[in-house]
Order: sequence, then C-alpha cells, then structure tokens
Amino acid sequence: MIGAQRADRGDLPWVEDAGKVAPKDARALSKLFFDQLQILEEGTREYQYARNTLIEMNQSLVVFAARRFRTRGSGEMEDIIQVGTVGLIKAIDRFDLSREVEFTSFAIPYIVGEIKRFFRDTSWAVHVPRRLQELRVELAKAQERLTVVLGRQPTVRELAGDLDLSDEEIIEGLVASNGYTVSSLDIPGGNDDRSDGGLTYAEILGDRDPAMDLVEDLHALAPLLEELDDRERHIVEMRFGQEMTQCQIGAELGVSQMHVSRLLARTVTKLRTGMLTET
Repeated sequence: MIGAQRADRGDLPWVEDAGKVAPKDARALSKLFFDQLQILEEGTREYQYARNTLIEMNQSLVVFAARRFRTRGSGEMEDIIQVGTVGLIKAIDRFDLSREVEFTSFAIPYIVGEIKRFFRDTSWAVHVPRRLQELRVELAKAQERLTVVLGRQPTVRELAGDLDLSDEEIIEGLVASNGYTVSSLDIPGGNDDRSDGGLTYAEILGDRDPAMDLVEDLHALAPLLEELDDRERHIVEMRFGQEMTQCQIGAELGVSQMHVSRLLARTVTKLRTGMLTET
C-alpha cells in the first residue's frame, strides 16, 4: 500500500486528508504542489495526485466565497459549492507560479465568477434579455445607495438621474426584475388570519370560466341575427328561445314540420357560416 501511494505521489508528501488541512498550511503546501504540477506530465498518476490534492486543500476558498451568497437560500448552497468548485478547478489549471501572485488572490475571482454565472443562467424565472439582467444589478445598487442618502426609497426619477438613464429604461428594468424569482403556489396569500395560515395562492388562483366562450359567441351572433328576415328570426326565437318543438312551430306558422326543419337548417347554416367568417 505504501509503495502504491509513493508511486501515485512521486516526490510530493503524502497528505492523508487534504480537506482537513488548515488554510495556513494549505497555502504553504499549495506552493509545493503547484511547483511539482508545472513539471509533471499531465495524465500521469503523480499529476492527478497533485491536482486532486490541490482541489481538496483549497476547498475552503470555495466555502469562503459561497458565504456571500448564503441569502439566496440554504437549499441552493450545495449547488453553489459545486459550481464554486468548478471555478476552483479552472483556477488551479490556469495558475502560473511565475506570476508571483498568491493563489488565493488568483482563485477567488474564478470561484465567484463561476457562481455568479450560475445565478445569471439559472435564477431568472422567465427569459429576460442580458441587458435587463445587468440593469437589475445596477438598479439594486442604486436603490441601496440612494436609500441611505435620502432616508427613504428613491423614486423612478431619482434612480434615472443617478444612473443617467431615462424614466422608461428604469421602469423597464424594475418590471424585468419581477422575473428574477417566482413564489410557490402553496405559500399563503392575502391577509387571511385563519389558524391554518390562510388561503394559498393555488386556492385563490382564478380559472378560465367556460361561460366566457358563450358570451363571446353571443356577442358575435347578435349582428348576424339582425341580418335575418322576420320569419327566420321568429323561428330561431321560438326554437332556441322558447324551446318549442318543430311540430309546435309548424302549428304556429301553419306549415308542416318538414318545412320547419328545412327552414331551421337553412337559417342555422347561414348563422354558422357567418360565425366562421367572423372567426
């Protein structure tokens, strides 16, 4: 086992649990591992050992960078750590000791950038142009800054003056900000003070009323009825308004039931054709 470990690590020291190395020790060891990483052949066991150890030793940088995003919600923290680790790996692969820059200073922008990219690509509930996504960030900064100065929430005009934008652009940015997150339909809505926590949005959410289709149809049908002659309109009113049978209509008009059937069919066809033409 010792021999296998030595073959994997080459001339580098063996680190039993790299994730538990203290940050101060990690900085010193990282220099040694980066120095060897420059000369090791990529793809070899020694190279993989050095690279993997660097990732584990510097995981604390990811945790440190992720803390500023903790208000996003604890449920996302695991995703943030994973995405931040991707940034850490990119920093390790691109770090050059000859630049004489501390790895910590070099890695943090990579980690934070990867996390911000994650939120930019996944946090918007609806598709919003990149220009408005960036404007949302500037608006948030301006609102916070002006609130401190003014002692109240700034107006649209004040935001526009601060950011050198038009009122319309500010309003567009504020409206677009509403697409940043969505709320669950299961959370309480309104001001219901019931002991069960109140009605949820799902319970008070409106639904399509089938009767609205009937209203639209009747609205479109009204002018077509006006175009019928008196007898046709009277037959339609008796059949569909008074719900009389064809025999009853025939007796009323003094014609046969068969003749009423033909008149109805012709009138209904005329109305249907008119409705379809309107549509």
